[in-house]
Amino acid sequence: MQLQNVTYFHPNKDLLFENISLTIAPHEKAALIGNNGAGKSTLLRILAGELQPASGTVISDSKPFYVPQQFGQFNHLTVAQALQLEDKLKALHAILDGDVSETNMALLNDDWALEERCHEALEAWGLEGLDLHQPMQQLSGGQKTKVFLAGIGIHQPDIVLLDEPSNHLDSDARSLLYDFIENTQCTLLVVSHDRHLLNLLDTMLELSKRSITVYGGNYEFYATQKQIEHNALDQDVKSKEKALRKAKETEREAAERQAKLNARGKKKQEKSGLPTISMNTFRNNAEKTTARMKDAHSNKTGQLHEELTELRKALPDMDKMKFGFENPSLHKGKVLLTAKAIRFSYGTRELWPEGLDLQLRSGERLSLKGRNGAGKTTLINIILGRLQPTAGTVESAISNAVYIDQDYSLINNQLSVYEQAAQFNTAALQDHEIKTRLARFLFTHDYWDKPCSTLSGGEKMRLMLCCLTLARQAPDVIILDEPTNNLDMQNIAILTTAINAYNGTLIVVSHDRYFLEEVRVERSIDLEGGWFAQRAHDGGDPLK
Repeated sequence: MQLQNVTYFHPNKDLLFENISLTIAPHEKAALIGNNGAGKSTLLRILAGELQPASGTVISDSKPFYVPQQFGQFNHLTVAQALQLEDKLKALHAILDGDVSETNMALLNDDWALEERCHEALEAWGLEGLDLHQPMQQLSGGQKTKVFLAGIGIHQPDIVLLDEPSNHLDSDARSLLYDFIENTQCTLLVVSHDRHLLNLLDTMLELSKRSITVYGGNYEFYATQKQIEHNALDQDVKSKEKALRKAKETEREAAERQAKLNARGKKKQEKSGLPTISMNTFRNNAEKTTARMKDAHSNKTGQLHEELTELRKALPDMDKMKFGFENPSLHKGKVLLTAKAIRFSYGTRELWPEGLDLQLRSGERLSLKGRNGAGKTTLINIILGRLQPTAGTVESAISNAVYIDQDYSLINNQLSVYEQAAQFNTAALQDHEIKTRLARFLFTHDYWDKPCSTLSGGEKMRLMLCCLTLARQAPDVIILDEPTNNLDMQNIAILTTAINAYNGTLIVVSHDRYFLEEVRVERSIDLEGGWFAQRAHDGGDPLK
């Protein structure tokens, strides 16, 4: 699979990338990585044939099978239609009913095992019994992802394109995905922020506006190389800052020396009684000398300043940010919540029939795990005081909790970025202080009047973090629901750094094991199909 000098413009004519080239060898397993907005998903769609570039060539030995990130465009279709199987299945059934027309035979193309292969592939992804004629609209996000992953086994392509395939999958389905990636002979190109998945791949392809940089190795290798590059850049910035300080000091000292020389020369001229015309000549020469010297120093400091500005632009955004969370009002170790033998019922369906016991302390960090329907959201709402259990008791000392869901619904899309920040300004900061705080989170003047509805997922996450720093008091508890979904690596690093600067209680719902380790989760609460267990973090994987 090859890209040759491919350029793509957004529909509004903004350039996304220009003259990029790429070659992927047969059986290679590569990741396409880059910041949000770099064009990763667009590039996959170009390779899949769904979009046409403005210029350049796409060459592929065979048609790739594409698993998109979003599936809403298939909601009006059945499973068979979404997987482009309906015509072939109709032809198979027509032939079995005796209609052996040339059209039906050509459509089937001797694929007599098609239906059996469909059922085997769906069963392999945990979708046993799924009707191929069921509307996609009736499926959850995870089920839709698994339908398309099953499509790989049905179509058996040589090339597979995967766009954030683990986003909607639970732990069991992710394990199936990891096994597939490790064992498949397909050529793979994957867009993902899942670091466990990325470590199973052979090559990292970093996309930017002008090029694709190839790193031969998995994500850990890539991260090491990027750290080396970052350290070198950081050293360059420090060296340039030192050179600029030295140049400014030299300029100041030289100006002071020249001023003293000019003053002494003027006194000598006045004492010697030189004619006015000679005095003027000497004064003009002194002024010209001072101006030449000033220009020389200004050129040098100006050049150093420009070079330093360019180097600083290349620094990762996280290095430009400052986090300033206030400390929560509760001392570390204080019991925030005690739940005893709690249960909850939805009609006749009862969660945790044996009863759930839970104690939550200030400053603790824990993860909440469970399949869909295990009661994670219900437990969160009980912790937040939004729901009362149908049995058992809850005693809570939580006065200030923040729940940050996957859609950042605490952000009002009708407000501007500045207006949203002002909503959280319980510390009564002045207008300019709010804007300074926004700038710390990379929201410059151009963003202040921008509607929140136009922000990307990563930008909404940064704005939410900024809002939390504007409050008079940090929350007692922050609850994060799948916080790394749809965030690129840079924004995951920003989120991790911010959360590690927070001293309060943290509850995380996440399948991202690396993130859980990096935010120092101490124990996990497992809600698996109605049973409940708590496991201490022993320095290994908190989800094991």
